[in-house]
Amino acid sequence: MDLRLMSCAALALLSAACTTTTTTTVSNDGSSKITTERSTKVTEGDLRNRARARTDLAAGYYRNGQLAVALDEARRAAAIDASYAEAHGLLGLIYMDMKEPRDADESFQRALKLDANNSELNNNYGYFLCNTGRERESIEYFNQAIRDPLYRTPARANQNAGACLMKIKDYQGAERYLRRSFELDAGMAVPKFLLSRLYLATNQVEKATFYYNVLAKSIESSAESLWLGLRVARANADLRTETQLANELKQRFPQSPEAAALARGDFDD
Repeated sequence: MDLRLMSCAALALLSAACTTTTTTTVSNDGSSKITTERSTKVTEGDLRNRARARTDLAAGYYRNGQLAVALDEARRAAAIDASYAEAHGLLGLIYMDMKEPRDADESFQRALKLDANNSELNNNYGYFLCNTGRERESIEYFNQAIRDPLYRTPARANQNAGACLMKIKDYQGAERYLRRSFELDAGMAVPKFLLSRLYLATNQVEKATFYYNVLAKSIESSAESLWLGLRVARANADLRTETQLANELKQRFPQSPEAAALARGDFDD
């Protein structure tokens, strides 16, 4: 068996091209000496694998809130393979959380130029736009994600689109996205919370009550949910429930903005 050829095959499996050079040298006494040199050449596949590994590492740091380390690893990933969209997309998220909107925008746009149909990138860029005062513009990117039949979390993109339209009080548009999100994943808390708020804001008290009750059964109470429930009870003229929730809000979350609003008697959303 030719062990040299076997070694090349093994290297090929590691996404590296193997080159073998055989040299014959003739000495003064007429004898010959054969030497073999082997070298490896890094391929695009190897670079992509290295960039992916760095990006995965950076994503772990990002999830743990270690933004500085995540930024360093994501930059290294992008330097290894500048055509890897996921690395640039992660840089966008990191810069967004670091309050560097210009760098975030540039990173997201670079990622989408490389992979315009990537649903996760479209959703994330839409989220960034919505939180930087470009709500209407964000909907285009949420829709791009939603249209992808292979997107694994369309409920989240619908939720984000609905929440964004709620910010600018486009209740009709928000309702469509939030109801779709609820249909796709009834276990998600945010669509139920926002639908209850939406219907409360548009004086559809029965619907607001329905979604609040579904929400209250599925989550642990927070200042936000207690405040919503209090306002729903108030809209229903249910003084007993309103008083109960008001007392719980003041006792459990006395420093919350919701408790401050209660103290002021400001029940407008």
